[in-house]
Amino acid sequence: MAAEIDVVVAYAPAPRQVHELALKVAAGTTLAQALQASGLAALYPELDLAHAPVGVWGRRAARELVLRDQDRVEVYRPLRVDPKVARRERFAKQGPGTAGLFARRRAGAKAGY
Repeated sequence: MAAEIDVVVAYAPAPRQVHELALKVAAGTTLAQALQASGLAALYPELDLAHAPVGVWGRRAARELVLRDQDRVEVYRPLRVDPKVARRERFAKQGPGTAGLFARRRAGAKAGY
């Protein structure tokens, strides 16, 4: 009998919602095979697993990657807002001097310390 490994396939359809599926797959299973075995395509028809970016433990990975025991396969959704633009907008809303290094300066301290 072939050895089995445990993997988790995770997908977040919306912010603060994570759908995790624990799977037992045969040793030597690739990332693409684990995605197919997870059944995410049936649960989320709008999800295009063939073209969606995927990774293992937060790092992008090729679909040909052979999984190891206890790997966490993640399916990423596209960003709605560029993180740099969002940060600039937050900073503009807060105003200078109220965020970052200069938010709480001690009396008599040098700028930036």
